[in-house]
Amino acid sequence: MSERKKRKVYSPEFKARVGLEALKGVKTINEIGQAYGVHPIQVGQWKKAIREKAASLFEGKRGPKPVAEHQQPLMLYSEIGKLKMELDWLKKSPGSACHEASILD
Repeated sequence: MSERKKRKVYSPEFKARVGLEALKGVKTINEIGQAYGVHPIQVGQWKKAIREKAASLFEGKRGPKPVAEHQQPLMLYSEIGKLKMELDWLKKSPGSACHEASILD
């Protein structure tokens, strides 16, 4: 019976280091793979992943973050509920302007 090899699990830092070295283009992908003990196809995949995700690193750095459209109504309803509770509390608390106005009515 043959013994199965376990898959190697690489840390994100290792993948980034190898992928960035491949992006530099100083060495070939084969040389980088041999130096780090990684298959050249894997090095190419990490290089491609870095290239594809590089633009997203700089998106949305300024201004408010966009809110998902399905979450916006929930946020608004929760804000309405919070404000209603505050208003009810102010109406009930003695000495508040709302309480005095409701007594005079």
